[in-house]
Amino acid sequence: MSHLLVIGSPSLDRLHFDGQSVDSAGGAGMYTAMAARRSGARVSLFAPRPEPMPEKLQPVSERLEDWMGPIVSPGEMPRFHIAHEGDQATYLEVFIGAEASLDVEQLPKDLSTYDGIHIIPLGDARKQQEFLHACRLRGAGFLSAGTYLEDVRDRAEVVKANLELADVFFMNKEEAEGIFGSLEGAKTKPGKTLFITLGEKGAMVIQGEHRTNLSAVPAKRLDPTGAGDAFCGAALAHLLEGEHPVMAARWAMALAAEEVEHVGPAALLWDEPPPRIMLDERVRVNEEQVERIAKIIRTLSAAAPFDFVGEDFPPVGHLAALDFFFASTLQQFGFWEEREGRYDRPLMAVINGEMLKGSEYLDRAFLRLLQTDPAFYTPERQANLTREEMQGLFQADDGSHPMPALELHLRQAQAYGRDMLAMGVNPQDIIQRSRDTDKPLQSFLRSLDHIGGYKEDPLRKKSNLLALCLNQRPERFLPFGEGESVQPVVDYHGMRSGLRIGLVDVLDEKLKSKLAERRLLSVEEEWAVRYAIYRAQQKVVEVSGKGMGAVDWFFFAYMRSHCLEMSEPLCEECAADPVCMHRKELFQPVIRTTYY
Repeated sequence: MSHLLVIGSPSLDRLHFDGQSVDSAGGAGMYTAMAARRSGARVSLFAPRPEPMPEKLQPVSERLEDWMGPIVSPGEMPRFHIAHEGDQATYLEVFIGAEASLDVEQLPKDLSTYDGIHIIPLGDARKQQEFLHACRLRGAGFLSAGTYLEDVRDRAEVVKANLELADVFFMNKEEAEGIFGSLEGAKTKPGKTLFITLGEKGAMVIQGEHRTNLSAVPAKRLDPTGAGDAFCGAALAHLLEGEHPVMAARWAMALAAEEVEHVGPAALLWDEPPPRIMLDERVRVNEEQVERIAKIIRTLSAAAPFDFVGEDFPPVGHLAALDFFFASTLQQFGFWEEREGRYDRPLMAVINGEMLKGSEYLDRAFLRLLQTDPAFYTPERQANLTREEMQGLFQADDGSHPMPALELHLRQAQAYGRDMLAMGVNPQDIIQRSRDTDKPLQSFLRSLDHIGGYKEDPLRKKSNLLALCLNQRPERFLPFGEGESVQPVVDYHGMRSGLRIGLVDVLDEKLKSKLAERRLLSVEEEWAVRYAIYRAQQKVVEVSGKGMGAVDWFFFAYMRSHCLEMSEPLCEECAADPVCMHRKELFQPVIRTTYY
């Protein structure tokens, strides 16, 4: 369980909303801390500590690991009177109180024991900046911060500097527009993450120049106080536990939606687990079928991790192996053609005298350069690849260029190289830094969340695939820590077989028809199917007792060779046939994405 330190004071508030007035615990520090705790983190607080403890703050104090900071009287605690009308909050009274006297010299000398530190605005971005510098000097490895509109209006340059000092930053729509001029202009330096809350329109997650827009979770809003800070605390808890930023935001939106349905921080003080990311109502996981398929995998002797050794991969011990796997795995997507809004055919072409399909073609194409140009796989070369070089890489024996979406592959290669160069790292650095931690897999995945070609996928298909490869290769490039395991590697083969054998039921007839007719899907339709399959595969791992390496082998290698794309499935040869739902008409989501 991760440990988060929040720097910033709780307050004693009076809230006016929906025709009523209520006294409540408040403050950005309190909402952030309690949301992180409800989301599974251990939380400590650095803030003025009132003695005696006011009744409204007693439940907060009881849920903290530690409350550090100067002792003050209750009358010195910050106080706010806030009136809400729709999304508009009006501060009728503002008293900063003892928070203004917080000093960096009061901080513990060693902050390296915390997994993360979040610093609220503290009433002045200049003071927040002092704390950011002090925390880094005292060993903080992960720093987060947020802002507020007055700072953006009066001290925009300081806020921009703080944005660069923090690893993660939070702001709302108005604050983002004040800093960047528009939402479209919002971006971060490589290696940084920015969360922008958009109220009822959801949230935006920005990783460098890549942005993901997320729709809000529906809620019957009663009291919107602290919604943004609740989002912040929940997102931080999930980030510290190793979640992808987009998934952390999804978890955070679910908790924030629950929080605004109750008065003040009431929902954040519950001790029950937080609300889950909901499946789309158009699909559901078939729990009974999960049990049946898990039993098949448990008894299938061939269901074992693949070692990524053979004619499509570098020889064991080759000096360029790491660069090869990093550069080639990010290209594992898009091996199919579309015509008139439908799936047409998969990539099949001859390379080195052999007819190959999809990922095998890609692997063989990459391997051709291993002896003649091993530097091709380095970040420097990938950052500067030309279209001509990419065409040459994927050229078939007959001189044709069969790779679909070539320009997209080129952009992904360049983004990978440029992010690596901007962050000053290479594959060897990432592996070494990961191995130096007690959670190598989590560290590895977190690094890839900032690297083009990997960072864009919230379910980390290619990141988890690369982790499996580097863990299962004989060189054991990436050992996993105690209790660490990769999450499902959900590609289109896994989705096709999962739909056909019945791991997931498609309840919506329109969506079912589009899948059967192999028509292009929307982003929302694709997510509905893919996330359901992801959850189903998680359950298969849990129930079967097999690791993700074996389960991935079953869905990728075994089921792909039986549950065919372009011809009748080989049901009579398939071990899953006795329990299969035989929904042969269903097909994987047809959408052009770099995820798979």
